Amino acid sequence: MSRNFKPSKGLGQNFLTNKKVLETIIKTADLKPDDLVLEVGPGLGILTFELAKHCKVVAVEKDQRISLDIKNVEFIHGDALKIPLPFRDYKVVANIPYYITSPLIRRFMEADKKPKEMVLLVQKEVAQRICSKPPKMNILAISVQLYAKPEIITYVSKSSFKPSPKVDSAVIKISGIKNPNIDTDKFFKIIKAGFSHPRKKISNNLSLDLIKKTNIDPARRAETLSIDEWKSLLLNY
Repeated sequence: MSRNFKPSKGLGQNFLTNKKVLETIIKTADLKPDDLVLEVGPGLGILTFELAKHCKVVAVEKDQRISLDIKNVEFIHGDALKIPLPFRDYKVVANIPYYITSPLIRRFMEADKKPKEMVLLVQKEVAQRICSKPPKMNILAISVQLYAKPEIITYVSKSSFKPSPKVDSAVIKISGIKNPNIDTDKFFKIIKAGFSHPRKKISNNLSLDLIKKTNIDPARRAETLSIDEWKSLLLNY
């Protein structure tokens, strides 16, 4: 690849250069020789190369200027939000562009072929939102925690990238991914209604009759409710 290669701002390209962070990602992913890893946005292949030392990798890159030829890696030009997902058990390990973090995670959580787990390098603030607990819940946290257990592994300085982004990042692990066995369309309809005015009482956003059926205090705010409490609202909807 040309030394004059210029990262694309439009594609959110901030390439990881910190080797210690790479080691943390690999260790957290706990890769075995028979694992299959789907990497989103491999960029210049810094993480890809390390992943390929441990198992087979499918690397999906949207930037047509980039092409990688690395042993043990199947390189695909495409959009990770649209490509068919692997047909067997797989893990997702990636330094993902900030601008697609939420839709990308949501795609994997809701997919028929869910990954076994995900190890992602994401914006620090987004990582904190994903891992939030009551009384600071939010729609993103619920949309991940309904399916899995997220945890922050470590924070990463913006100086660990080239070019350096404006904010720090975090390595997160999303494990225990499973189907919630509920009507998710109806569930998120209630969630969105409940958070329509997040600073107001839940009774301002949802039917008072519905709230009373679940023994939830109508004076509480949406961000204070646990996922189990949202499920109880669904059961009585």
